[in-house]
Amino acid sequence: MALAVCKGATYLRLMTKAQIYKDVLEEIAAVIERETSQTARYATASCLLAGRFDYFFWTGFYEVDPLKEAELVVGPYQGTLGCLRIPFSRGVCGACATKKETIIVRDVHAFEGHIACDSQTNSEIVVPVLNAQNELIAVLDVDSTEFGSFDADDQAGLEAIAAILAV
Repeated sequence: MALAVCKGATYLRLMTKAQIYKDVLEEIAAVIERETSQTARYATASCLLAGRFDYFFWTGFYEVDPLKEAELVVGPYQGTLGCLRIPFSRGVCGACATKKETIIVRDVHAFEGHIACDSQTNSEIVVPVLNAQNELIAVLDVDSTEFGSFDADDQAGLEAIAAILAV
């Protein structure tokens, strides 16, 4: 069981990680329902995710730069300073962008080509954000200071959230 604080409430609820993801998915969907700004959609998701999971150290998006082939540029995020640009050929985000599939890394220091945007990061999950044409438009990147923080529940929850984010 994971402990989640119910925002605006005066009590705590015990919830599984899957339940927390379901709740935050519904919350994100409600807030972005008619929003046409991709920036606003990503900012909302970053904020709500970072506020719900205490092991999320850095939560945000790297968007495909339409002016630079095979390069990601930092988008909305919550956390310490992120890398400004990441080539598809480098790091966990670049690998996710190239493969267009979720990557979970238990120990980023053992990942060949890892980019240390913040030396406090020890594990990471990166999820592709695809548009209706199945084209990569961004990656959702979540880092943790703990080793092995991410699992199948994180993957399922973050993939469900990424699926609703494209305008």
